Amino acid sequence: MKKITIGARGSKLSLAYVAKVKELLVKNNKDLKEENIYFKAIKTSGDLNLNKNISEIGGKNLFCKEIEESLLKKEIDIAVHSLKDMEANENENLLIGAYVKRNDYRDVIISEKIKNLSDLKDGVKIGSSSKRRELQLKKINNKISVINIRGNIDTRINKINENKLDGIILAAAGVKSLKLDKKISLTFNCEHILPAVGQGIIAVQCRKEDEIKNLIKRINDSATSLCATAERKMLQTIGGDCDTAIGGLAEIENHNLKLKAQLFSDTGQESFEYELTGREADASFIGKSVGEKLLDLARGKFKKNEYYNN
Repeated sequence: MKKITIGARGSKLSLAYVAKVKELLVKNNKDLKEENIYFKAIKTSGDLNLNKNISEIGGKNLFCKEIEESLLKKEIDIAVHSLKDMEANENENLLIGAYVKRNDYRDVIISEKIKNLSDLKDGVKIGSSSKRRELQLKKINNKISVINIRGNIDTRINKINENKLDGIILAAAGVKSLKLDKKISLTFNCEHILPAVGQGIIAVQCRKEDEIKNLIKRINDSATSLCATAERKMLQTIGGDCDTAIGGLAEIENHNLKLKAQLFSDTGQESFEYELTGREADASFIGKSVGEKLLDLARGKFKKNEYYNN
């Protein structure tokens, strides 16, 4: 078999995700050998502009654009992404060929001081670059101070002391993938912090017409795929990007899919929640319905990005 090149960001977390995908591909394709799979690290706009807020750079596809361009140029054969970083609208020439089984979707705090919700007191300083997390934390206590920090997980952990923070908030999936579980001091349930759309999911992307999609589809997790479909259709419907203050989580039980979502107004002063349950086979319809309901609830208090077409 010819060599296969996987492209992704060069961070420790991306390398862990690539290793996971590589392991699954070899395990599920008997003719594919590990020595035939190569890796190419690609720097993205999000990696190159660490001194700016995500909203200042522009919220669309910051951590995926250059990787997708490399895929289109046939410099790589497969792209590995954290799904929460991806646009809801896919490039017409590309395809998400597999969604790896979802990891822990929750958000966590790393801190020496914060062990319980009651420790999120007035004046507590939490590091985060996510508008969603900032506004969700302020719903718990509006006197929490959220300090903008960016960088990989190790960098952000180091900034706790450097910036005299009380803690940082991160995705559990990333922390656990780097085997840093012991550093977690508080795990939020979804009643308090609803995760980002696609959080905890690794997306494996290829060119739509490339035969490699037949190898990739063998590592797809069907339940995760349905949940991702519902969440991403909801995000597409509201016209959101990776800087939109929105949380969304789909879960499946007994072939029924429940999608819960939370959208913040442009001012951040109000939030709108809605959930809908239906047949798992109707994942896309459920996502679209939830998105439309959120827009209706927001009634002009959230400006839809017209880049997205329903």
